[in-house]
Amino acid sequence: MANWSIYLTPGAAERELGLFCLGAGEQESGPAPERALGCHALVWLKEGRGHLLHGPDRQLHEVRAPAMLWLYPGVLHGYRPTTRWRQYWTLFSGPATTALTTLGHLDLNRPVQRYADPRPVDRAFARLLRVCTTRNAVQTVAALYDLIAQAAPSQPDSVAAQLAELACTPLSVQEYAAELGLTVKELREAVRRTTGSTPQELVLTTRLNTAKSLLAEEDLSVAAVARRVGYDDPAYFTRLFTARVGVSPRAFGRFGSVSGPISSF
Repeated sequence: MANWSIYLTPGAAERELGLFCLGAGEQESGPAPERALGCHALVWLKEGRGHLLHGPDRQLHEVRAPAMLWLYPGVLHGYRPTTRWRQYWTLFSGPATTALTTLGHLDLNRPVQRYADPRPVDRAFARLLRVCTTRNAVQTVAALYDLIAQAAPSQPDSVAAQLAELACTPLSVQEYAAELGLTVKELREAVRRTTGSTPQELVLTTRLNTAKSLLAEEDLSVAAVARRVGYDDPAYFTRLFTARVGVSPRAFGRFGSVSGPISSF
């Protein structure tokens, strides 16, 4: 591994992408001084072991390659290698980090992450290092999003996916929770961790997405679509769909399919 680095200064248009890379590189490192960054960072330890000092209490986390170190703006950190330490690294920032935190992809409480199969993370990081040297902002952002998605802490459950499967069955939140063997509080917390929203919002968006598919791809009346997605009152469904989508169900059925005219919704 050769030591190299590249630092990037995004322009105004690149910042509009919401997430931008500020630097990346490969490095063989010794002990690092304690410091706090002004941005987010990912450090992929390819070889080595030691400890990561992290947080204001200077807690030591055991690290053994392959592992991802998640570093956060303003949070103290330092490396304590006990063997040879080889790493990839990247710095990034942007308003999208707020949403990524809400969705659980950036978790301050989990600064070290290991993987049963590290190969997807390794490939994603190698791709980011490759494309950031081309200075193609869109490709670099796409690679950065892919790396964060591959490296994010695994979700301990799939409650949101299970709720989505039930969404078109007209039930109350209490009844959805009971179907999933959870309390309402547990359901809300599980959905928030995965999607950043509420069970009610997840049910609504799932119903609307299903309705869009039915309207665009099947020859069904609005009333039939309303019933299929959990609404007995087609007038209420029409008002709800129009308010959230921006066009009526009938208009979406005419123009929303991939073969129809382009419309704004």
